[in-house]
Amino acid sequence: MSDQIKHECGIALLRLKKPYQYYIDKYGTPLFPLNKLFLLMEKQHNRGQDGAGIATIKLDYEPGGKYINRLRSIAQQPMEDLFGKVRKQYRKAYSKNSEKYLSADWIKNRVDYSGEIFLGHLRYGTHGKNTISVCHPMVRESNWKSRNLVMAGNFNLTNVDELFTFMMSIGQHPREMTDTVTVMEKIGHFLDKANDEIIQEYKDQLNPQELSLFIEDNLNLGQVLKKATKDFDGGYLMAGLTGYGAGFVARDPNGIRPGYYYSDDEFLVVASEKPAIKTVFNIEYSEIHEIPRAHALIMDKAGNHKLEKFQKEREPKSCSFERIYFSRGTDPDIYRERKKLGELLVPQILREIDNDLENTVFSYIPNTAETAFLGMIEELDKRLNKQKLEELVNPDLDEKEREKILSKRIRVEKLVIKDVKLRTFITNDDQRDDMVAHVYDTTYEVIRKDVDTLVVMDDSIVRGTTLEKSILQILDRINPKKIVVVSSAPQIRYPDCYGIDMSRMHDFVAFRALLKLIENNNKEDILEKTLSKCNESLEKGLNQVNHIQELYDQFSTDDISGSIAEIIKGPEVKAKIAVIYQTIEGLHEACPNHTGDWYFTGNFPTEGGTRVVNKSFVNFMKGSLERAY
Repeated sequence: MSDQIKHECGIALLRLKKPYQYYIDKYGTPLFPLNKLFLLMEKQHNRGQDGAGIATIKLDYEPGGKYINRLRSIAQQPMEDLFGKVRKQYRKAYSKNSEKYLSADWIKNRVDYSGEIFLGHLRYGTHGKNTISVCHPMVRESNWKSRNLVMAGNFNLTNVDELFTFMMSIGQHPREMTDTVTVMEKIGHFLDKANDEIIQEYKDQLNPQELSLFIEDNLNLGQVLKKATKDFDGGYLMAGLTGYGAGFVARDPNGIRPGYYYSDDEFLVVASEKPAIKTVFNIEYSEIHEIPRAHALIMDKAGNHKLEKFQKEREPKSCSFERIYFSRGTDPDIYRERKKLGELLVPQILREIDNDLENTVFSYIPNTAETAFLGMIEELDKRLNKQKLEELVNPDLDEKEREKILSKRIRVEKLVIKDVKLRTFITNDDQRDDMVAHVYDTTYEVIRKDVDTLVVMDDSIVRGTTLEKSILQILDRINPKKIVVVSSAPQIRYPDCYGIDMSRMHDFVAFRALLKLIENNNKEDILEKTLSKCNESLEKGLNQVNHIQELYDQFSTDDISGSIAEIIKGPEVKAKIAVIYQTIEGLHEACPNHTGDWYFTGNFPTEGGTRVVNKSFVNFMKGSLERAY
């Protein structure tokens, strides 16, 4: 993606099923489980670079000792900082007594980040300052093991205001109005209630020590989740651990956010992406299972696990952006889907270049577009080969003419090169344009000046800023006759509220293109009418209708694409510019099992999502830059 955006966080959970000593004996180091956690997180580093955190739990630890440990980092390289500090503790323990270093009990008493349960989190912040306090895992502490709660997740909720009001209605005084704190405190509230109910029922039959153990054996985390999450609106994969070793990983009813698990006789593993589990444990993909929507993977304190439905399933709407861009392309299904996205664009491309393959050069904008680009080239090769076969049927061709036909090739060059690693999306708006102009460079003396058409593949176009301020200006220096920008994703028209930092309407180049068309066609009055409808919906709670869809319905997809081409061209670019987008039908054909397409269609899977898009438009009309959720 040439326009960098922040997106879904990642989680990694590792639960040892055997005593800690078993792993030390078998693998020769007490660091073995921690190394596995590091790899699970490292293989998902694409999901978060703003911060990282880990939490560990020591089972059967003596009272008076710290059995829950948590460490977080927002350093420039948070993973290296985090695990560097942890490994330093192990090295220090080894230097003090190398003979006892391989004793599980000795290590657990001297190294904080040892134990049997490990939870890791990678953070991409969607709003607010990047401080330690907003990094996961979050911890809710108590002297009762069964009331302690450690949580980490990949989620955004659209109805934090309502959840916050609920917390106040039951007498709490929440310290922050964020979905992270609200989620933890709401689940924590019902966890406390579950504890209290058992205490009230058995307090006359068991002494306090017996009662504590009884709670650990009988606490129903599935019921806790059912009560706590019944009014959650959003996308989520959230992991929670209790102090005594039980826990859960819950997935939202639409299955918006991804989650996978693997279990054998040694480990229970959960991660946001399949390739991480596959690579770290060297297993077959068939051994990795998806957590179903509206279900939680619940584990007891002995390490046994089960899937339990905690809410009613809603229409499956797993995020298609995961397939297009966010998830690692080493997943075989994602790899095939991305290639298919490229393949399906070929008919539009051939029309745009008038089937003139001889005078067209194909390239891509690094690096996540590469797989879709390969699918596009393979389809072009098939069509060119079919064309050559048809031409070779002519019996009147001489040898030279046949050689000329056989020599035809799809011209592929690497023309867009990322020159430096600049995280332009974290700079302020005033600086960003200047920064993006220096991110990319091009290869010279490859294009035939004023003759060749250049087709460049991107996986999605969000703001259009990098194309306008950098890439197209750079490519224009090599003097192509025409530049065709191809997006393997459809037009991004609507904000996301389920985990991606796309919340302001005017950030989207498609929306700016819509505004330009409205202005050029003297239809400005429709904006005020739409504003009135949005305000009425927000005031009366009528949030079933996405009123912004009515604005886009005024124009065709091609109209919007043409307007986008005008915006990103800029006055400095001499070459003709065209923009081609994936169709919604093509998206669904390539990714049939991942129908969450609200960014493109405006068909939000929850009522809160529809409310957010209407609020986002109201904010735009007011000139407000605040988030819509």
